[in-house]
Amino acid sequence: MGPHPAVAAIRLAVRRVLHDVLTEFHRHDGHDRPAEAARRPAHAARSRYAEAGAAGSPRTALPERPDTPLVLVACSGGADSMALASALAFEARKLAVRAGGITVDHNLQPGSDLRAAEVVTRLTAMDLDPVEAVAVHVGREGGPEAAARDARYAALDAAAERHGAAAVLLGHTRDDQAETVLLGLARGSGIRSLSGMAAASGPAGRYRRPFLQLDRQTARKACLVQSLPVWDDPHNIDPAYTRSRLRHEGLPALEKALGKGVVEALARTAQLSRDDADALDTWAAEAELSVRDDTGRLECAKLYVLPPAVRRRVLRRALIEAGAPAGSLFARHLEEVDRLITGWRGQRAINLPGRVEAMRQGGRLVIRQS
Repeated sequence: MGPHPAVAAIRLAVRRVLHDVLTEFHRHDGHDRPAEAARRPAHAARSRYAEAGAAGSPRTALPERPDTPLVLVACSGGADSMALASALAFEARKLAVRAGGITVDHNLQPGSDLRAAEVVTRLTAMDLDPVEAVAVHVGREGGPEAAARDARYAALDAAAERHGAAAVLLGHTRDDQAETVLLGLARGSGIRSLSGMAAASGPAGRYRRPFLQLDRQTARKACLVQSLPVWDDPHNIDPAYTRSRLRHEGLPALEKALGKGVVEALARTAQLSRDDADALDTWAAEAELSVRDDTGRLECAKLYVLPPAVRRRVLRRALIEAGAPAGSLFARHLEEVDRLITGWRGQRAINLPGRVEAMRQGGRLVIRQS
């Protein structure tokens, strides 16, 4: 008898990601290993180094970076990440993958250090190694949710670098994706914002999200049937947080008004929007080469004839290249710069985040840091 359908679903999702990680890891290392080697358990790969000494050849120390990639799971102790950790532990034993775990203590609630220690204990019991808890300080910039997210990703980036991890798995589900799309829609940030979270993101695709096609209930059910203890973060039901209000009030109201299937439809919207946004980004990267003069300055006449979606992407790339922080550039900034191209009437220079200014001079768009 096979595993429960929910357990089978989470394991299959993780298995697919691990195969991708293995393929990329060995491609980048210049390896072209046969499929049998890729399926060899990680403990077997490690044992070859110990066996070399036993066979009579000089025993050498284990290499600092073995030929099996390390994959970390970011685990808060909630149902989504605990289900992800259990699936990683199970699948890594069948593949040439080392599996570890990281939990981030945001220090936002009393006893958070004790909960982080409990997560470490649970991950260690799954035979994950290395496992560690990392405490962070959450600032205030961008609001509490954004500040916590920034601190968390900074800690995960540092942990991945410290351990030499090939990938970090995140437990975002289809429900999280739907919420992200709605938040982007509310901000009016454009198609890239509507594309939600990517299956792979971060430096060299470090962050992987295996559960984007699975709903939150599947992950919770997988924990239940495996008797995995989970922790429900009270922040997830605190109406002070925008995402919490959307989860417990906004989405249920939409489903009541529009019927079931809203979450699935929003997730499809995310993927379609991502495909469109990727295509437009590629078009903009190619177009940028044709709208610069011999000195590299942007020519307003050539920018004018580009479709608005492409032109604004060219402008955004140029502003970021000049030093404007990507996270601080909003639609209103791009609209003001765009009017230097499409509605020129002698406007003065436009001040932008990062002490960047944009102005029109002699038919050229000059973007520089003051």
